[in-house]
Amino acid sequence: MKKPTIKKQILNRTSYIKGHLDGVKRMIKDDKYCIDIILQNEAIIAALKRLNKIILENHLNTCVTKAIKGKSEKERKNKIKELLKIFEKF
Repeated sequence: MKKPTIKKQILNRTSYIKGHLDGVKRMIKDDKYCIDIILQNEAIIAALKRLNKIILENHLNTCVTKAIKGKSEKERKNKIKELLKIFEKF
């Protein structure tokens, strides 16, 4: 249920993250300074968090909104449980 623009944005971000990961792999192979590697890892973690934010916002604007507006109470409860389950892990 992703809009094409959101899907493209998500795919672009995953490519960006993959590029960063490849860079870290090269840094490790080249025995780069540990702190520099850690800083790159932190940049990857931040990028993953931004990616999750985009995906979650899309999910709220599509699937969750549809379930809330829909007639199925079961579907609404399932969507709420899904969200709560995700946040319990963090």
